[in-house]
Amino acid sequence: MSIFASVELGPPVEVFALNKACNEDPNPNKVNLGVGAYRTNEGKPWILPVVKKAEAAIVADGSLNHEYLPVLGMDNVTSAATALLLGDESEAVKSKRAFGVQCLSGTGALRIGAEFLARILKRNTFYYSDPTWENHHKLFVYAGFTEPRTYRYWHQENRTIDFEGMMEDLGQAPEGAVVILHACAHNPTGIDPTQEQWKQIADVCEKRKLFPFFDSAYQGFASGDPNKDAFAVRYFADRGFELFCAQSFAKNFGLYNERIGNLTVVQKDATTSAAVASQITWLIRGMYSNPPAFGSRILSRVLNDKDLRNEWMECIKTMSSRIITMRKALYDELVALKTPGTWEHITNQIGMFSYTGLNEKQVQILIKEFSIYLLKTGRISMCGLNEGNVAYVAKAIHAAVTRE
Repeated sequence: MSIFASVELGPPVEVFALNKACNEDPNPNKVNLGVGAYRTNEGKPWILPVVKKAEAAIVADGSLNHEYLPVLGMDNVTSAATALLLGDESEAVKSKRAFGVQCLSGTGALRIGAEFLARILKRNTFYYSDPTWENHHKLFVYAGFTEPRTYRYWHQENRTIDFEGMMEDLGQAPEGAVVILHACAHNPTGIDPTQEQWKQIADVCEKRKLFPFFDSAYQGFASGDPNKDAFAVRYFADRGFELFCAQSFAKNFGLYNERIGNLTVVQKDATTSAAVASQITWLIRGMYSNPPAFGSRILSRVLNDKDLRNEWMECIKTMSSRIITMRKALYDELVALKTPGTWEHITNQIGMFSYTGLNEKQVQILIKEFSIYLLKTGRISMCGLNEGNVAYVAKAIHAAVTRE
């Protein structure tokens, strides 16, 4: 008998299963609202023009080769990514209390950070929002955390943040617990704390001696302004917190399959940097040895060149503006149809995703009867909407809500 005979079939990853089902659906009106990737108004992937320029320059550069990168990545990439997150004038950057580690996109940065916290600092309790990105729980448990806990975040009735519940749950967290916080454009709800609420979250983290671990997957992509989207992380860093932040450049650079990310480490002072970096080096060495180069070279050329960086800023404004336009279009269509319920949350939310408030039965109607694919939680990717399908989607939602 095969040694693999006892292996059970694992459940499908919902978003990938939806994508496969949509691709195979013959309905000409089908709409994919599950995939978390930017799409143009024509429903096509978009390679940022500034990325094309950087790629062309890399290919034309005869001095480049395919030698290994350093284990912690390219210095001109990690320093630029860290400065983008914390700001060029950040005291933590200037005093060298902060440094970056090139990782395999945001997912890899989360995993490396979680491994360090579990293996080196012996942390075992972590908190994540209810709901959150599905991978948060898995990444931390696989890294060695044994006490996964949630804090309330989404208020289904009001379709907004349950801030009182969040504060109550974090206020009861044990000292030293790690708290995963979405830096901006919360996935899946699209609802973020206000700046005043972020200050209160910092208060409870300080009081309970919690370790903030930010997940920043949408800086600049959310509002079109990287500085605005970095408020929470910068506030915590300026206030003196030690923290981790996982940065992804999949969305805001469109580099989904290049797997370029950064783990920003902020400490009390620079004297611990060498020890922390050495331990992270060994963690990476035992997992994938060192990072890939192509995506990091693109990032380096864009962030370290004033003209290219300004062009990138225009690109993220283009993406964020289209998403905001689609939010307004969907809201207007639902209001015009007199769809039961309130839909202001769609325009109040920010970033790629919207937590529509649709229940599982309504979701199934959309999938089975209208070929509109979305997660069972009712989360939709606003990038899947465009001028050609938004009215169709609104009519389908109206039908589902009216029936169920």
